[in-house]
Amino acid sequence: MLLDGDEWRRTFDAYERAAWRFEAQPTYTMPKEAENVARFLRGEHKPEGHNERWHERVRGFVATGRTIGRVRIVRQPLTDYQRYQFAWGIPGNIRAGEDIRVLDVTHDDYGLPLSGTDWWMFDAARVVHLNFRPDGTQINRELVTGDVAPYLEWQRIALAHAVPFSEYVKDNV
Repeated sequence: MLLDGDEWRRTFDAYERAAWRFEAQPTYTMPKEAENVARFLRGEHKPEGHNERWHERVRGFVATGRTIGRVRIVRQPLTDYQRYQFAWGIPGNIRAGEDIRVLDVTHDDYGLPLSGTDWWMFDAARVVHLNFRPDGTQINRELVTGDVAPYLEWQRIALAHAVPFSEYVKDNV
């Protein structure tokens, strides 16, 4: 089942305890971010209120006792987009309440599925694939039907090998 627009928002916002993302794309090509990525690459300062709508949502989730987190998969050297995320995106997301960890798979993929699909898992029970083209453009969001056990195992592996964002950037960026 494909989830677009309002249906995706309702599905996301309906989680009760925990939302967690496996984030593996080296680059995300999103029209809403294009100008900010270009600004970052030109060495300009981050605009006031950058990513504030997401931060408000995260703060709302946290205020109601829910958790939200992700593991960001990277390979060295970081892509321009990852450098943008690390400088302009992730720090604000963490301040808003997201638990963001980094897993560097430069030398070991830990048996994780790194082949073009990111996913969100909600309440350890529902999984939504985020499908992308090779250039990082999202194709669609697809509710997964069937057994979530493989996703729980991949989450366990990713969390076991990932490090907190602040630790990763201290040693690698």
